[in-house]
Amino acid sequence: MFATIPLAAHRRAKHEQGNGHSMSVMQDPSDDLKVTPPKKWATGAPAVAHAIQYSLSQTSPKRTALTLLNLNQGKGIDCPGCAWPDPDPNHRPMNEYCENGAKHVNDEATSKRVTREFFRQHSVSELDEKSDYWLNQQGRLTEPMIKRSDSDFYEPIGWDEALDLIAGELRSLDSPNEALFYTSGRLSNEAAFLLQLFARAYGTNNLPDCSNMCHESSGSAMQQTLGVGKGSVSLDDLHQSDLIFVIGQNPGTNHPRMLSALEIAKRNGGEVVAVNPLPEAGLMRFKNPQKVRGVLGRGTEIADQFLQIRPGGDLSLFKALNLLLLEAEDANPGTVLDHEFIRTHTNGFEEFARRARELSWDQVHAATGLTRAEIEQVRDRVLASNSVIACWAMGLTQQKHGVATIREIVNFLMLRGNLGKPGAGVCPVRGHSNVQGDRTMGIWERMPQSFLDSIEAEFGFTPPSEHGLDSVDSIRAMLDGRARFFLGVAGNFVRATPDSEVTEKALRQCRMTAHISTKLNRSHTVCGETALILPTLGRSDRDVQNGVEQFVTVEDSMSMVHASFGRLEPASESLLSEVSILSRLARRVLGDSPEIPWESFEENYDAIRDRISRVVPDFEDFNRRVADPAGFRLPNPVNRGEFRTASGKAEFSTNEFEWLDAPEGYLVLQSLRSHDQWNTIPYAMDDRYRGIHNARRVVLVNPDDIAELGLTDRAEVDLVSVWHDGVERRAPSFTVVSYPAARGSAAAYYPETNVLVPLDSVADVSNTPTSKGVIVRLEPVAQQS
Repeated sequence: MFATIPLAAHRRAKHEQGNGHSMSVMQDPSDDLKVTPPKKWATGAPAVAHAIQYSLSQTSPKRTALTLLNLNQGKGIDCPGCAWPDPDPNHRPMNEYCENGAKHVNDEATSKRVTREFFRQHSVSELDEKSDYWLNQQGRLTEPMIKRSDSDFYEPIGWDEALDLIAGELRSLDSPNEALFYTSGRLSNEAAFLLQLFARAYGTNNLPDCSNMCHESSGSAMQQTLGVGKGSVSLDDLHQSDLIFVIGQNPGTNHPRMLSALEIAKRNGGEVVAVNPLPEAGLMRFKNPQKVRGVLGRGTEIADQFLQIRPGGDLSLFKALNLLLLEAEDANPGTVLDHEFIRTHTNGFEEFARRARELSWDQVHAATGLTRAEIEQVRDRVLASNSVIACWAMGLTQQKHGVATIREIVNFLMLRGNLGKPGAGVCPVRGHSNVQGDRTMGIWERMPQSFLDSIEAEFGFTPPSEHGLDSVDSIRAMLDGRARFFLGVAGNFVRATPDSEVTEKALRQCRMTAHISTKLNRSHTVCGETALILPTLGRSDRDVQNGVEQFVTVEDSMSMVHASFGRLEPASESLLSEVSILSRLARRVLGDSPEIPWESFEENYDAIRDRISRVVPDFEDFNRRVADPAGFRLPNPVNRGEFRTASGKAEFSTNEFEWLDAPEGYLVLQSLRSHDQWNTIPYAMDDRYRGIHNARRVVLVNPDDIAELGLTDRAEVDLVSVWHDGVERRAPSFTVVSYPAARGSAAAYYPETNVLVPLDSVADVSNTPTSKGVIVRLEPVAQQS
């Protein structure tokens, strides 16, 4: 089925460009597809070799050693790659990082530079034709740049003039709600707190962020059922759990250090059930490169059972599991369900149980592609386990019924009391390194009134109470002319969002766009009438203010808050920290009213943390507590048996039976990222665990589906999505690759497939784009003469 077959490059012309620092030749890669069998295990010595190879392609051996020896260590650099928690400092290895973390930190630590000479040589229009890979590979930004309204080139601008221009634009808007303040989860707690404070003092709650595109469904579902939008488990819980579900998630690529935790769980006698449309190498077998068995031996088998589910079938799976547990209780009363937990801590069980019994097994099979026997085998594992954890990621959240699916998972956990006890609970696994911390700090368009009241009490102004715009609604506002200014702090909004052509049109209609960034990306080429690039320090850079070295803090997926210290000399003397940029901009826009000490915040980040300690719940005595190398954990009320719902109890929910039912001749497409990719940016054109090399415009399809559609392996097709607005959304020139995907499904990389996700195709409740559930047809490309 798999072979190594080159594909003639024909989709994109090669481009050559000198780097502004070294003037070395950099080509925009062309496809030369080779396919090898997908791997059946992850990590091991090859991962180490790839990490070092990429790191040394970016910077010197000395800088590589400096970053890696300090990565995820006490008083070191918190890895900007993902939000997986660190082990206790007393049990933390010297090399507490993964392949992709090493790549990411050294991608940021690169010695390549983008200078004013680079921008003289390339117009914005020309840069917009380059690939995401090429843009990223140019290196670190070095000084503020502006594209003026009558120009197609960026040119240098001083910091004072740049910030004055932005301030003037903000002051000229007819309403503060015409401004959008976007951020990704790479931002620190300190900068995130200042961004939301600035936006609210300016007069708007328009704070869209990357959570809107990923785990918003998790927060929505858990708020409704548990009263808190965060996961309840710790790393120790994972280590001691009897049974761990890994659902819609690929830890081997997206958060590889999770594999170490799963290995510990397996060594402690726990079991793992993997639920995914694709077999993923990391969930088959893990070869830990820090263990002899991981280098010389076979490593550790991770998944005890793999459920190859159809995209969107997870809701049906957990409805079926819940029915089986209810029926097991019927057969053996008092031995299956945790009646004490249900009676004391939950509400709505009777209605849930009544509705659960209406399930049709024919529908379950149609939705999941699984047999009843497979699901009953999972039930038996559950019955044999005293503690169960459910972990999930975007495979669930980016579905139309993602919120309902997560609510059903909470039902599943509550039935046997798997909340608030060791080794059990909910575990949404976040991606960006501080995406959870940003939300804690107030980056949300719908913060509760209690948070706004604390802002008012601390700073003496009344924040707006009207809810702001999330990411999808921000795009609509720009399209409609209701938003005319866009500030992006970290991230790559253009490539992270759906409906690419619509998003690009929306941003180009802005009067001004500005981006606080470390490296060049597509959001700098798709810009407003006037556009600014504001280069900032990276997580790995030393941040010195008034001769005193500063540190920042982050919150990981399991609510641990800890410090991060930059260790490298900055890429340029012209760089400012995110804290400095936001503080200086706020002073220019707001003046002395309200009385917020922006200058003090910039001079000493302890001053920011002092204010956070008085505004944000559970951050009392912040500066003292974060001095501990281990940091501190924010409490989760679920673990105290407290549920901040209207009833004061955890809520059972009734969720309508839904699944993605593609018409004949169509497939359900899920977007995914390659192994050599961090969020929207590929580091190489390979995905070696899946056996894809030198290409990204591929679509992975089950061989039986290929035959049924009348196609052949390696056929050239356009991907065309189907939506009721009648607009054809087309991603051209993809190569079909025969792959062991779930029947009726297809998989392809983002951001190349974002164009296929309609802006209006969003999850119920959360408004998250449905990137894991797009109905598509594969249209053969006409033969070229």
